[in-house]
Amino acid sequence: MRKAKPKKRYVLPDPKFNDEMVTKFVNNLMWEGKKSIAYRIFYKAIDIVTQKSGEEGLEVFKRALNNIMPLLEVRSRRVGGANFQVPTEVRPERRVSLGMKWLITYARKRNEKSMEEKLAAEIIAASKNEGAAVKKKEETHRMAEANKAFAHFRF
Repeated sequence: MRKAKPKKRYVLPDPKFNDEMVTKFVNNLMWEGKKSIAYRIFYKAIDIVTQKSGEEGLEVFKRALNNIMPLLEVRSRRVGGANFQVPTEVRPERRVSLGMKWLITYARKRNEKSMEEKLAAEIIAASKNEGAAVKKKEETHRMAEANKAFAHFRF
């Protein structure tokens, strides 16, 4: 171990749902430090989800996030002059942050009118196990499965 591990930073729960997961998501969603706008986008998206799906928006959001979070990923590992894609398990914190990032990235790439609508549509799709973010997770798992032969290079 070369350096001391950095201190774990904790986020405060959000004002509406009193949930730390929401704050983390909003922090990822935020651009140029505009947190109030990010909160507004998220809350409107959750309202849209509630209207469209007829269930509690936050529950749909959490289910969507669970459907996106990857269990395995491949990491590059150099062994004897060759690079191998070694499948490794994803740490719990990283699973959550990867899931959030993918959800936001693919929501931004959608072609609805506003970011609220894009995010809502991606959340609903992910909660039904479809959509681009879920495809990304499956692709990641497929890569890990395909490179299972190199699992013995794990570090």
